[in-house]
Amino acid sequence: MLIEVLKSKIHRVKVTEADLNYIGSITIDEDLMDAANIIANEKVQVVDNNNGERLETYVIPGERGSGVICLNGAAARKVQKGDIVIIMSYAQMDFEEAKTFKPTVVFPDPNTNKLVG
Repeated sequence: MLIEVLKSKIHRVKVTEADLNYIGSITIDEDLMDAANIIANEKVQVVDNNNGERLETYVIPGERGSGVICLNGAAARKVQKGDIVIIMSYAQMDFEEAKTFKPTVVFPDPNTNKLVG
């Protein structure tokens, strides 16, 4: 049996941009992507702490070290620049493997979106 479990989480980052006229997705600073073990085009769930919105989209790498978190396309209607979001990805794995699996969780500075430590 396969189950879906949390694989990666970027906890509490600030939305730096919301671009309605872009094709779609979320742009994430590559430093944050690397730290959270998230790759380009990976499906993610985004939860907005300010308004409770939840959405799914895919990741586009943003400029390394920029701190960029940009919701693009229709997703830009669900968040505002300055909102605090949590970005999560999930993986399917065997039930027994899932019992011992440890997700990658990063806690960037919510003011700068830079990695702490």
